[in-house]
Amino acid sequence: MIRSILDLMRGGAQAPLPEQRRKLLFDKAPDHIYAVGDVHGYDDTLGRLEDLIVADGAKRAGTKWLVMLGDYVDRGPKSSAVLNRLTTRPLVGIRRICLTGNHEAVMLDFLGNPSADHQWLRLGGMETLASYGLNTLPANREEQKKLLRSLVPVAHVAFLESLPSMLQVPGYCFVHAGLKKGVAMADQKDADLLWLRPAASDTNAAANGLVTVHGHTPVAQVEIGAGRINVDTGIYMSGILSAVRLSRHEPPEIIQSR
Repeated sequence: MIRSILDLMRGGAQAPLPEQRRKLLFDKAPDHIYAVGDVHGYDDTLGRLEDLIVADGAKRAGTKWLVMLGDYVDRGPKSSAVLNRLTTRPLVGIRRICLTGNHEAVMLDFLGNPSADHQWLRLGGMETLASYGLNTLPANREEQKKLLRSLVPVAHVAFLESLPSMLQVPGYCFVHAGLKKGVAMADQKDADLLWLRPAASDTNAAANGLVTVHGHTPVAQVEIGAGRINVDTGIYMSGILSAVRLSRHEPPEIIQSR
């Protein structure tokens, strides 16, 4: 999958992409998991939130993970900086795991098949291109490909291609958008994991015995229910980036930055 898009970025022939991304399944959970909602190009706010999470983690014994729930790009001003952070700046004392969102998937589709009328450009893609220094998209597709190859680092493309669509630990499932009700975990499709809008009633009952932790659907405040936890507080509208800490022996706790 990585090679196919990278070949396109280098001018090679198009190759078909596999339908499904990796899914991470763990038999044991860490002592603490921090899950971060949609970032959408707000790198400065993400940096402040990471500082708060590292400081919180330093006060707690045991293993700690930070799970990023996708949508790192688009709408905000610094998408390229967010990808730089996630690919080059590990956290102290915390393992960071990044999942894909629907905006990463659409961005990759554009990079492989750019066009002036691509849907990604209407979803915040122009802001992402501007963060790479491209403010006007040429009409000619060959010129588009040439510019994209010169401006978007190969490391960013490889990172986006490598992102898994699900992380599961005992008691919790982390995805960008949601789980399809009535479908076994092994049969969940990326189209749902990246795009599904959960029903309000899904908050009350766990799917397959797992609490779903997700973003994708902006809410005014973090929603914590018996069936799912929504951490997307719509930073591009509210200015607030949210996380939830899930600890083995403590109730969930919300951490936020502006």
